[in-house]
Amino acid sequence: MRRMPERGPNADAGERVLILSAGVGSGHNSAAAAVKDACAARSDIDEVQVLDVLQVSSVLYRDLLGRGYFVLVENVPWLVEWGYDISDQPFRRRGPIDPWTRANAHPVVGAIKRFRPTAIVCTHFLPAQLMASLLLRGVIDARIAVVTTDYDFQGLWLTSAFHAVFVARDEGKAQLTAMGLPADRVAVTGIPIAAQPEQTPVRDSEAPPMLLISAGASGGDYAVAVVRQTLHMRSPFTATVVCGRNDALRQRIEQLVAPAGNRYRVLGFTTEMPQLLRRADLFVGKPGGLSASECMAAGLPMVLVNPIPGQEVRNGDYLMEQGAAIRCNSVATIGWKIDELLREPGRLQRMQAAAQRIGRPDAAAEVPSRLLSGPSRPLVVTRAAQKTILSASENRTVASDLTGPSSLVRLIDGATESTVALMRAEELDDLQKRYADSDGNLVLRLDETRVPFRSEARRLFRSVLLDDHSLPVRVEALAADPPVLVEGAPTG
Repeated sequence: MRRMPERGPNADAGERVLILSAGVGSGHNSAAAAVKDACAARSDIDEVQVLDVLQVSSVLYRDLLGRGYFVLVENVPWLVEWGYDISDQPFRRRGPIDPWTRANAHPVVGAIKRFRPTAIVCTHFLPAQLMASLLLRGVIDARIAVVTTDYDFQGLWLTSAFHAVFVARDEGKAQLTAMGLPADRVAVTGIPIAAQPEQTPVRDSEAPPMLLISAGASGGDYAVAVVRQTLHMRSPFTATVVCGRNDALRQRIEQLVAPAGNRYRVLGFTTEMPQLLRRADLFVGKPGGLSASECMAAGLPMVLVNPIPGQEVRNGDYLMEQGAAIRCNSVATIGWKIDELLREPGRLQRMQAAAQRIGRPDAAAEVPSRLLSGPSRPLVVTRAAQKTILSASENRTVASDLTGPSSLVRLIDGATESTVALMRAEELDDLQKRYADSDGNLVLRLDETRVPFRSEARRLFRSVLLDDHSLPVRVEALAADPPVLVEGAPTG
């Protein structure tokens, strides 16, 4: 049943890992780079590559998805929030990917065929959706991982076939298992970030608190307004302002803070960011998934400003819920709010401890470790099951509450105890008529007869049988699952 011999003639060769991202913002590519570094450090991986799927797409497609998104963020943020909420319904978009995306996917498919990966890691939902389609069509048989890059799980990331989903926190796993997904296919790892420096700078408890202000992420005029408000603070502090590659912004801020003497340090693009995160006492900036994760890993609490509606607002909600952040909704009160935080005895230290508690610095290393040691057969969610999951979500119910023909059941590989399919109970009828043995056990197998059966069964068999001619499975109805066990991060 294998379509692409992944390892070539040498069956003992190591793993070949392809990491697929999409350059909509920097976070997805930063997560991909972190996973790449983690893979490069493993002796069982022979080769690892990163591919930004937008970079090999047409210019029009790339601009629409990449630059177009930030045009909407800047000019009509309410539309971004509406789109986020609409796409949050799981499997709202079912079936084949749209023709335009499929046309732009040809270079990606070509790259996969040339590289012949044994594992594919997706740090954006676009390649994750494409990989599910290729897996079900029999084009690839590599292990597929979906790695989310925000603290909240958005339904757009959920695909019809994969080997593992990696989420940022335990609530994400609880959300997915409530939809009906098996717990053995969902892992809580945190968001992948670059390896932390071996020598960690020690914060000087005697020195004034240091603010690390991410001006480049907040944008020109807004960033200038944020820095201007810190000039009105009464508490003693120092500040490092990072402007990235925006030279014009750096010059504006340098002029603005010149009267403050050496209290401010203004930087352009810098490779010192990991050290700065550990030297600072408070971060001022946007709660992007990667920047927030880097701060938490460094034990650095955040002052949240100008979050993008949708994912960044939800990231901020989680950080505030955990006591590791405050949010400023008005530029005019930023200085006052930071002052209030610094003037309250012990508050900054409590926030630093909260950030340290929820930090996950080893997330990037956990992704290849769990994926390569996990099930070799994918989980397939049938179209009927997708409809059930969407309907349950729209009706604000969980999968275990469902009964009757539309309820969900799992097919479990008897040898590995991993779930290989999630389907409706009514879909079992055809399978049991054709594939039940004399004892009533269900054995999926290659069928050489000409008796027609549903295409959904063909998709399922093609994906999960691999080289085997048969696969005994156990049918398990969904029941109310016990609470999800904490995997190392606090629940939120």
